[in-house]
Amino acid sequence: MTKRILVIEDTEDNRQILRDLLSSAGYEIIEAVDGESGVAMAKKQLTGLILMDIQLPVIDGYEATRRLKADPATRHIPIVAVTSYALVGDEAKAREAGCDGYVAKPFSPRHLLEKVREFLG
Repeated sequence: MTKRILVIEDTEDNRQILRDLLSSAGYEIIEAVDGESGVAMAKKQLTGLILMDIQLPVIDGYEATRRLKADPATRHIPIVAVTSYALVGDEAKAREAGCDGYVAKPFSPRHLLEKVREFLG
């Protein structure tokens, strides 16, 4: 399985944090800044995992996840929601959309890396 991770996140600071954390752990990072471009990128790039923000421009993370899971070419890629939506029921909503995992922001770097390793080894 590829160690490439697609980060779909609209906030530059959050992308930078994820880029620094994941690249220092040996992962290759590709990035998209909105849900629509993230879906397109997932279809073009071989990736082993997608980290999906939920609050995104163009299409939100729920819809982007539904589209990726509906497509036979991308449905096998695990998607982890990394989101500030952390109220009761938000994790269930992300999982109903098709997310395979969930990490609330602000996240512990150790916890996020554990979640990534759960899917990528």
